[in-house]
Amino acid sequence: MKRWSIVIVIALVVAVPLVIAACGSSSDDSTAAMSASPSPSMAAKDIVDTAVGAGDFTTLVTAVTAAGLVDTLKGEGPYTVFAPTDAAFAAVPKETLDALLADPKGALTDVLTYHVVSGKVMASDLSDGMMVDTVNGAQLKITVNADGTVMVNDANVTTADIETSNGVIHVIDSVLLPPAK
Repeated sequence: MKRWSIVIVIALVVAVPLVIAACGSSSDDSTAAMSASPSPSMAAKDIVDTAVGAGDFTTLVTAVTAAGLVDTLKGEGPYTVFAPTDAAFAAVPKETLDALLADPKGALTDVLTYHVVSGKVMASDLSDGMMVDTVNGAQLKITVNADGTVMVNDANVTTADIETSNGVIHVIDSVLLPPAK
């Protein structure tokens, strides 16, 4: 059971950045990117259950579980999660990922909460140059490119506006690392 929890937490960490990258995409290309993501009918599920059901956030979900954040992300909210996919987590050097997992209540929690914003922030609420406060306490920079694509820091939002019962997920293509404290 503990192993699944760790997988869930890691999957959530991965999923959050991907969601942000998708927020800026409103073209027909974004529809293709969203095909691998949860459907709008999943809004009856909370953030964690939506991520688990999507199947592409295993590492994030594992990380969220390891950090003890499952109950929070299943809570009332609303929350906005910029969710990195498993592919985004795979790009993180193994040593870095191992170090995060070795410190679930410290470094891992800092990284995961850097992917979460209080409130429900839809793609239409984002604007170029906007700074967004995270649960971590640090800010994320939103960039809306001329072609309509959205970036959160250096992560591309690949799928935006996946509504859940307690917020919204924006899929991003890389893991966001908070600034050093």
